Amino acid sequence: MTAQFVRVWGISFLTGAVLVGGAVLFCATRGEAVQLHSSSPTTLSVADPSPSPGPFDQSIASVQALVMDSHGAIYAGSFGHGIFRSADRGSTWVRVGGGVTDPFILSLSCTKDGAIYAGTFRGGVFRSRDEGHSWQPVSTGLKRLEVKALLAVDQELFAGTGDGVYRLRQSDDHWIPVTSGLDDILVHALARSSDGTLFAGTSGKGLFRFSPRSSGWVRLHHGLKDHEGMIENFIRVLVVDHDQNIVAGTFDGGVFRSADGGLTWRPISRALPNDSIRGIVSNNRTLVVATGNGIFKTEDQGKQWIPVNKGLTNQAIQVLIGSKETGLYAGTSSGVFRSDDGSSWIAVNEGLEAGIAPPPFLFR
Repeated sequence: MTAQFVRVWGISFLTGAVLVGGAVLFCATRGEAVQLHSSSPTTLSVADPSPSPGPFDQSIASVQALVMDSHGAIYAGSFGHGIFRSADRGSTWVRVGGGVTDPFILSLSCTKDGAIYAGTFRGGVFRSRDEGHSWQPVSTGLKRLEVKALLAVDQELFAGTGDGVYRLRQSDDHWIPVTSGLDDILVHALARSSDGTLFAGTSGKGLFRFSPRSSGWVRLHHGLKDHEGMIENFIRVLVVDHDQNIVAGTFDGGVFRSADGGLTWRPISRALPNDSIRGIVSNNRTLVVATGNGIFKTEDQGKQWIPVNKGLTNQAIQVLIGSKETGLYAGTSSGVFRSDDGSSWIAVNEGLEAGIAPPPFLFR
């Protein structure tokens, strides 16, 4: 028998099989072994070196999503601990989110009318019209309920899901596909240019564009290649800067920029120490990029990247928002950090207590 322990979300699983004459007789899983050759499988107890499955605990919430409303209030979406709100630039936080049945928040967005939308791991989309105090589900029409990206443009809202891109029809709160072509494809990032062109970054299928004048999604890949010449198919972040250039951050291939609506791309992160891009903020001529190992800025379109990590005790960034006027906010696995000058950071975590949350794969 060959066996190994696999650790997922802090819980150990024993995997293995017994082979007799080429046939698998037993499959060992977490805490039990199941006999496969019998018409009525028999469960056998096996030793488990880890604690029994259940809640996992941490002191400060892991923040996956951030958004700021028109009044300056900040909402933080955590992985397993729901939604928090701060009305004082992150100095203190209050847990909100009554009515959100999935505490694993993947995305947040705010429309011009003040509504806050939250995309979740398994529960679809929720909306609040009262500063986060109460939430209602808004998921009718979605084929998949994992919502990795939310994009609000004026009064329109778009969702990147495990089944492509949807637009919320405001008249009856019904989601409709933007167009065909991204079926069963997980969309991680969304952006829209001033002419109405929509860009979608996917997990494994690259980058796509949909123009109001086109009949469907068009894949964009000319110049979108990593250091080894391979096309980048995993897009995590998309931003349209003030000059309408498109900036794309990849899972492990760095940052790319397009000045012609996505037709051609060039890498701008050759000098960046880390290629795992987690967030991008464009401030006039300055581009601030959050990576898996710190935050960096460039003022010369990527020729030189300057580290801006003073006070950032957790450099594994998960989300980055802000501007020169509002300051920058970085979400990490240990809460939120704020920078008022773009160079140094302070932790702003009072009230972001995590407590206990269920493992996501056991969540119902």
